[in-house]
Amino acid sequence: MQLQIGIDGMHCASCSANVEKSLKALSGISTAHVNLALEEAMVEFDERKVDKTAIFKSITDLGFKVRDSVHLGEDEQIRKMHIARRRMTISWIITAIVVVLMVPHMFFKGMIFGHKIDAWLMFGLSLGAMLFPARHVYVSAFKSLVNRAANMDVLIALGTISSLLVTPLSLVIKNVSAHDFAGIAAMILSFHLTGRYLESSARGKASEAIRKLISLGAKTAILLVDGNEQEVPIHRIKTGDIYVVKPGGKVPTDGVITSGTSSLDESIATGESMPVTRSVGENVLGATINLDGYFQAKATKVGSETFLAQVIKMVSDAQHSKVPIQLLADKITAIFVPVIMVLALAVFGAWMLFPSFMNMVGTAIHSVLPLTLPSTGLAAALMATIATLVIACPCALGLATPTALMVGSGIGANKGILIRSGEALQRMKDVDTILLDKTGTLTHGKPELLKIESYSGTEEENLALAYSLESSSEHPLAMAIKNAAQAKSLQQLSITNFSASPGRGISAEISGKTYQLGSSGWMREIGVNGEIKTDPELAYAGKIYLAESGNILAQFYVADTIREEALGMVQAFIKKGIRPYMMSGDNLDTAHAIAAKCGISDVMANVLPADKAGKVKELQAQGRVVAMVGDGINDAPALKQADIGIAMGMGTDIAIEAADITILRGDLNLIPLAQKLSVETFAKIRQNLFWAFFYNLVAIPLAAFGVLHPVIAEIAMALSSVTVVTNANLLRRKFSS
Repeated sequence: MQLQIGIDGMHCASCSANVEKSLKALSGISTAHVNLALEEAMVEFDERKVDKTAIFKSITDLGFKVRDSVHLGEDEQIRKMHIARRRMTISWIITAIVVVLMVPHMFFKGMIFGHKIDAWLMFGLSLGAMLFPARHVYVSAFKSLVNRAANMDVLIALGTISSLLVTPLSLVIKNVSAHDFAGIAAMILSFHLTGRYLESSARGKASEAIRKLISLGAKTAILLVDGNEQEVPIHRIKTGDIYVVKPGGKVPTDGVITSGTSSLDESIATGESMPVTRSVGENVLGATINLDGYFQAKATKVGSETFLAQVIKMVSDAQHSKVPIQLLADKITAIFVPVIMVLALAVFGAWMLFPSFMNMVGTAIHSVLPLTLPSTGLAAALMATIATLVIACPCALGLATPTALMVGSGIGANKGILIRSGEALQRMKDVDTILLDKTGTLTHGKPELLKIESYSGTEEENLALAYSLESSSEHPLAMAIKNAAQAKSLQQLSITNFSASPGRGISAEISGKTYQLGSSGWMREIGVNGEIKTDPELAYAGKIYLAESGNILAQFYVADTIREEALGMVQAFIKKGIRPYMMSGDNLDTAHAIAAKCGISDVMANVLPADKAGKVKELQAQGRVVAMVGDGINDAPALKQADIGIAMGMGTDIAIEAADITILRGDLNLIPLAQKLSVETFAKIRQNLFWAFFYNLVAIPLAAFGVLHPVIAEIAMALSSVTVVTNANLLRRKFSS
């Protein structure tokens, strides 16, 4: 069973790593992924071995809260940002007073109320900042230590408490200036809370895709109960219920129209801005908008089964999933805080035992980088230790990958590209071969009448005759003729003495004359005269012949038409060095003719449905990374076999379920866009990981050798997390059009 859990109180990457470790330790849990950026966990477990109560307890035991709602709603996100801003504001008011007391001493060797009074005032103000706006930092640190799962708050708590304690210790320890340390805690906390606020704001932007999708759904539905309309909450709808949709209202859930006709805005599913008319017997999707008519529909899918719910789930799954590139960062994050605590003790010991060496190295660094000049003695040891504690930042490492994945999958969802997992998003950038199924992918999937070549009579006369003969047939070729006739508002003619030769042709009398409609082979069998011509431009199309009194009257060219965007899509892949193949069940000549119109030179023809997966294997055996694009039930095995399976969203549920990426709107141009999204998203992930690693590799040694003042260290720490999240959000600029 799969369970998604909203978690409040996670402030850093160590928090999420500790929750994930605790969940995985429970017997019966097969997988657990915790996403710091979303503040959620995704768990798969065996209900026979562990229940939800135990899972929730493992989270609350660490000091975190389980949210009633899984996803952070917009109101909740705004509320959290307001709390973060209020804490930041109060802390800065306190810190401003501290700065007024500190600046005269630092720059002018002066004081306001006297050296000791100034120091103790700063001590009191710093203590006030710790007890009020930053109280949650110390509560979190305490709970994490009690549960042996140290997080980032422990480092902040140790750093600020250490600096605060210098003031009372200065009463008994000589050569340590209380004035130098008394205000550090307040300043560290102000920058820390500022970083939290900015990070919260940036993370809110990164996670807005899910919130937007959730907001699309209707909140209530009008049910028809015993002939009366009754408005109920959306969760009260059950499969089989009859609901009413009035003009301007949202369709509450997926269903089929039982009475009425209306125009609907289905752009959330199809991307098409033009309204679509739906009438009795046709399906409607939940969250689409009824523009004008009134209709009743029977609910066919509710809750998690609906189209919108499935879209939300796919986006959510992608945002919770992890990618191979993240594994190293996760391993480092899991041990980061304990290692930094040990390192801080080592730094203090080194400054106390080898002060000359530490000072020499610090002075050498200062000569190259004009940072803080290292002090001496116990003051130097304390400054370096505090700076080391607050400079270390596992948050940037923990946020680097999931934030970029959130933004990338969110952009995809907005464009109509649903990505099942982060691994699929990563793999897509490595594709060098794309295998395109012909029917329903490169083509529209239904035959159309392309041309009528008349040998006797007008085109409309011959089309009306063919329409009348095919009036009772549901064959796809017959439907093409019927659709063309109906588009021209042609009337059916009365027929008698109808007879059919299955798979070959039909015959009937119209106004006393006998007409035949069928294949060229059948025409020869029944002795029809006349030369059968073929338009070389339409060699790939199916031909149907109309005859009367032994003579051919007209020839109808019918074929599944190529999508308008097919050529442009293929050219886009070729420019990127990705080789396109077309796979078709047609004969070689027909397949090549269609492929040529799409700009494809590599063709797999005469491919039976059962052989499609084998064709994918053949390409993979050549060392190729294959993306397979299809839409039918018989494409599912090939989609699973491919390195990346891409389903056209207007195809079957089975194909979509088997795919890694679903093109929701049936637009082929979204396939190269998905590849670009993969490339750009992982460029951001690499950038984020580089800066996160680089920051820690550079900043920690600088702090340890005393050339970074603790306040500067905290500024750098706060900025590192904000930078990573902001950089991920910059991905939107590349896909803003």
